[in-house]
Amino acid sequence: MKEAIATVPVVFALWADPIGSGYIASLARPGGNATGLSIQSLDTAAKRLELIREVVPNLQRLAILARLDNPSNVVEASEVEAAARKLGVEVTMWNIRRNEDIAPAFEQLKSRADAIHVVSDPLLLANGIRINTLAVGARLPTVYSFREGVELGALMSYGANFPKLWQRAAELVDKIMRGAKSGDIPVEQPTKFDLVVNLITARALGLEVPPMLLTRANEVIE
Repeated sequence: MKEAIATVPVVFALWADPIGSGYIASLARPGGNATGLSIQSLDTAAKRLELIREVVPNLQRLAILARLDNPSNVVEASEVEAAARKLGVEVTMWNIRRNEDIAPAFEQLKSRADAIHVVSDPLLLANGIRINTLAVGARLPTVYSFREGVELGALMSYGANFPKLWQRAAELVDKIMRGAKSGDIPVEQPTKFDLVVNLITARALGLEVPPMLLTRANEVIE
């Protein structure tokens, strides 16, 4: 889109790595005709793992489900892997390229992981109920970077508040409509992060969520 309509402003709301993908020159001065919001954050990945460890204190092996032909999945998976290794957690990466890859992955995961991180991807979200059901059957807690995964049965999520990002993207569009040049508007990063916990799933897994964690949660499903 950026190349096809170089004279038309483009605003993106959810982009994992706009610099690495060559979409913008820098966050401060994106240049060209595009601006928006980037959700890349190693700090967020580290915080997510710290939170899951509060519920699963013996976490030693983490499986990451991702569709690795999706560049944004590679970015998020790499952030999680780096954060896990800093905490001394062993990581295995599982490439889910199609629906048929999900069930075989869980057959092998049962004895090779203590928890699962599911990367933000349309294929994985579309199969969220299936993934989380298989995870409960395998006694494996699942953590996502977005709240929708918890609504589909995951144990918890911690990440940017997507509705707020879309709202902010609309405000950037308003700026452009009032005369600002898109390439001069700095690319922003999230300022609001949500922790969502599913107590129904916790009970199904036989896990006890610490009360202090629940008091910090933005939403608790029970």
